[in-house]
Amino acid sequence: MLYFNLGDFVIHPKRPEWGLGQIQSIVGMNVTVNFEHVGKQMINCALITLDVVPQSQRQSKTS
Repeated sequence: MLYFNLGDFVIHPKRPEWGLGQIQSIVGMNVTVNFEHVGKQMINCALITLDVVPQSQRQSKTS
């Protein structure tokens, strides 16, 4: 079971240079994320655990 919802903000733990990403779609374990610096990426959450960014930290990351 996935631990986030549509619209949540995440960071790819192995690709922090991609920047902040927002969950666009969830189909099974495949998640489409729109990242600041690389655009939309399909992530298989069976292989990669995305880090959810709490709202309190989002403002400091996007400033």
